[in-house]
Amino acid sequence: MRSAALRRTIAAAAVAAMGFGLAACGGAQAEEESGAVHWRLAESHASDYPTSRTDQWFADQVRERTDGRVQIDVYTDAQLGEERDVLEQVQLGSVEVNRANANLLGEFVPSWKAFGLPYLFDDEEHMWNFLNGPGGKQKLAELGQMGVEGLAYYDSGARSLYTNGKPVEKPEDLAGRNIRVQPGSVAAEIVEAFGGSATTMDGGEIYSGIETGVIDGAENNIPTYASSGHYEVAENFTVNEHQRVPEVLMVSHDAMAQLSEQDREIVRYVAEKSTALERRLWKEEEEKGRKVIEDAGVTITEVDEQPFRDAVAGLMKRYSSEYGDFLKAVDAARK
Repeated sequence: MRSAALRRTIAAAAVAAMGFGLAACGGAQAEEESGAVHWRLAESHASDYPTSRTDQWFADQVRERTDGRVQIDVYTDAQLGEERDVLEQVQLGSVEVNRANANLLGEFVPSWKAFGLPYLFDDEEHMWNFLNGPGGKQKLAELGQMGVEGLAYYDSGARSLYTNGKPVEKPEDLAGRNIRVQPGSVAAEIVEAFGGSATTMDGGEIYSGIETGVIDGAENNIPTYASSGHYEVAENFTVNEHQRVPEVLMVSHDAMAQLSEQDREIVRYVAEKSTALERRLWKEEEEKGRKVIEDAGVTITEVDEQPFRDAVAGLMKRYSSEYGDFLKAVDAARK
């Protein structure tokens, strides 16, 4: 497993090669002469992951439908940096398109922190009722605050706990255990409400963190747990599904301003259509991931969610006034 430091080094080199190297070799002039716009799309997952495959489909379709006027190169495996780092690059203009988890966006657009609230959505159907409705469209519009346009939502399933040592069957089992959470998310408060201790670190550091005992586990969906190999060092997966947080495909306002109105509409149309593909690929990946960890002998613990829900009831009450309108829209999506 590559360390986060190595990945950041690779990312820096990649950005330098693409940015400065392009100018040095006269690429900018060639781009101007051809009339084509070249964008970079940052993706932290491996090339065969559902979001990565959808990113590539999106890029191919945009290129085809614009007759090559918009060229998008997809960089998977965090080549351009970890997700949070890339969000900063998008704001600075060094990356044009990004796929990010909604949890991380709360650090840049405070209202998006609401997506990380525990047990916000009852199930997949409830979440997509919200995302496809006026509430979901409003949230995408809010991304304008960080200088990007939200193009589409992608599925990332439900996030659950995974640990080494004793399996987690109830919140009390997290006492004295250190769990990695995403930077800038509500997940730290959730873990602490369960009774554990939360540690923020980049995704690329999780494997070594568990292996060396810096942390006792983490929380994520089954496909990520399987594809990252984290099951090799954290042999217990607890299906408590404390969060159901979407992924988001976004493009910077500056990048969109480069395009004609016709091409902007093509980008938006293709992004909207890409959601159905990603959702289908996600279901396939969930089945594949479940089989991988079962075959590896992982202890999968199906738990009664109610004790976990009870543990975070105070957290939800505390946030209810701050995110009242959002929670009303979520509630309306149940009907």
